[in-house]
Amino acid sequence: MTHILVDTANTFFRARHVIRGDASEKIGMAIHITLNSIKKAWNDFDGSHVVFCLEGRSWRKDHYAPYKRNRKELADAMTATEQEENKLFWECYDDFVDFIRTKTNVTVLQNGRCEADDLIARWIDLHPQQQHVIISTDKDLNQLVAPNVRQYNGITEETMKMEGYFDKKGNPVIDNKTKEHRKVEDREWMLFEKAMRGDPSDNIFSAFPGVRKKGTKSKVGLIEAFEDRLNKGYAWNNLMLSKWVDPDGIEHRVIDDYERNRLLVDLHAQPEAIVQELDQTIAQAKAENKQISQVGIRFMKFCAKYDLQKITEQAQLYVEPFNARLA
Repeated sequence: MTHILVDTANTFFRARHVIRGDASEKIGMAIHITLNSIKKAWNDFDGSHVVFCLEGRSWRKDHYAPYKRNRKELADAMTATEQEENKLFWECYDDFVDFIRTKTNVTVLQNGRCEADDLIARWIDLHPQQQHVIISTDKDLNQLVAPNVRQYNGITEETMKMEGYFDKKGNPVIDNKTKEHRKVEDREWMLFEKAMRGDPSDNIFSAFPGVRKKGTKSKVGLIEAFEDRLNKGYAWNNLMLSKWVDPDGIEHRVIDDYERNRLLVDLHAQPEAIVQELDQTIAQAKAENKQISQVGIRFMKFCAKYDLQKITEQAQLYVEPFNARLA
C-alpha cells in the first residue's frame, strides 16, 4: 500500500512560476501541474490513497518570532498587478481545496498550529509499514526520505530515493559538478548543517555566521564538529561554545542558537504538545471515512470550470486517485 502525500500549497503555488502569461494561463498551469503530479506519482508508484496536507499558522512563530516574517515583507512589496494575480491564485486554491474536501474521497489534513510539513512527517511516522511518496519541491522534506519514503518533484519531474535522484524515465540524474549519479545527503549531516547555517527562505538566522564547512589549523569547521558530535570532545565544544555578537550588540552562544534552529528545522523535533495535536488531526481525518459518489462527474465539472480541456478529455486517467478511499 502506497500513500501519496501532497504538499498542497507548495505544489500549487510553485507551479505558477513555470510559464509566462496572464493570471488565467498561470492558474490553469498550476492546476494542470498539480493534477499531473498526482497522476504520475499514483501510476509510477502504485498509489493506493492520496493525502492532501494543508498549511496552518505555524507553532514555530511562537518559538521564534522572525520565523517566515520575510514572507509578509515580500507580499507587502508586491505591485498592484502582482497583488491582483496573487488574489486570483488564492481564490482558485481555496476552490481546489473545497473540491478535494467535499467532492472526492482523498484525505485532507489541516491543523491550525501546524504546517503541511509537520502533517506529512507525522503521517509517515504513524504508518511505518506503508510506502509513502511526497509530492513537493520543498527541500525541507528531503530529510524524510527513507527506505519506505520517496519525494517526487512535479516541476522537475525528478524523484528522490535513498539510492539517489532519478528522472521521469527512471534514469539516474547526473550531478553537474561530479558528473556522477546525484546522491542523497546523509540526513544527520543535512539537519546539522541547516541548523548551523539557518534558512534565509524561512528567515531563520545562522547559529554561527561565517563558519567554515571545513576547518583550518586555527579554527574548527562544521565537518570536524559534526564528526565529534557523539563524543562531544574538543572539536564539538570548541565550535558550540563559541560566542559572537550580532549587529545590535547582542551576544550569542552558538549552541543555544543551534538548538533553537534544530527545533525549527528538524521535522522529528516538534514539541510533545504539537505531536499530540498532529495525532488528533490525523485520527479525526481517518475517522471521517469519506464515501463520496460520482467523483468522476464532479472532477470533470471542476476541470471544465477552469477550461482544462486536455485533462477533461482524459478524465478517466486522473480520477482514480481522487476516488480511492483510505483502506
